[in-house]
Amino acid sequence: MLRSPGKSIGLRLVPMAGDLRFQWVETRQQVLDVRKEKARQDWQAAMIEWAERAGEGSDYLDNLPSQCVHPSGHWYEIPNMLRNGTMAELLQSHPQLRYLLVHNVDALGVDLDPALLGIHIDSGSAMTWEVIARYFEDRGGGLARVDGQVRLIEGLALPDEESEWSLSYYNSGTTWIDIEQLLDMFSLRRSDLSRSEVVSEAVRAFAARMPTYITIKDVKKRWGKGQEDVFLVAQYEKLWGDITGLAGVPCGFIAVPRARGQQLKEPAQLDRWLRDGSAAYVESLCEWS
Repeated sequence: MLRSPGKSIGLRLVPMAGDLRFQWVETRQQVLDVRKEKARQDWQAAMIEWAERAGEGSDYLDNLPSQCVHPSGHWYEIPNMLRNGTMAELLQSHPQLRYLLVHNVDALGVDLDPALLGIHIDSGSAMTWEVIARYFEDRGGGLARVDGQVRLIEGLALPDEESEWSLSYYNSGTTWIDIEQLLDMFSLRRSDLSRSEVVSEAVRAFAARMPTYITIKDVKKRWGKGQEDVFLVAQYEKLWGDITGLAGVPCGFIAVPRARGQQLKEPAQLDRWLRDGSAAYVESLCEWS
């Protein structure tokens, strides 16, 4: 078994005051009673004052290192395999390997289905993405037609929540990948994978083609004897599904049963998993000990 360590990390930034105002105006929020609403408005005003005083857009360094850095988005997980040598080691030990299956760790119903692999091979696509019928609790990207192109689009890229709910299929995050076409996309050959500088330059060049999102996140800063304050910071992320929108990246899509593609992210979902048969489906995939 090989483990692919991360090779990309980002430094959080002090947010722009305009970004904070935009988030509070555009994000739907429950109207609170008079006192709580006043407290929320005072906190928002304090965050804007702090951002202006700390330096809008400057590096966020006034905290523990773990609160100042962040992962750069899951687009980097496959490039990490190129940069850290995992792909080279994998292909060296298995030179006949041609396909990869990539999925989220919380997609518990995913397995190496030979029928889906066959569909991917027959399609000739560089990537085949699995999508599922969308339920009301699914938040995030989905399958859409944008400027005549069928692609996955992230919720962050949509103008409002109504547009997100109009998408019929949800991105499960599971992808079948043709390794040779993946390397071609990065302008790499198998022999290049042992040359770290060549690989790093290829990853940087491809990353420049990917959309970048600015998101606002909470961080905690502890002080005194157990006290802590919550600050808002900005961070940059690139997301894996946006690769379907790039020119020259042939992608296919296949609808799979929800039990295979849905993600288990919170304990609150367990009851529904038991009731809708998802737990039984996962249990049927293998023997448990």
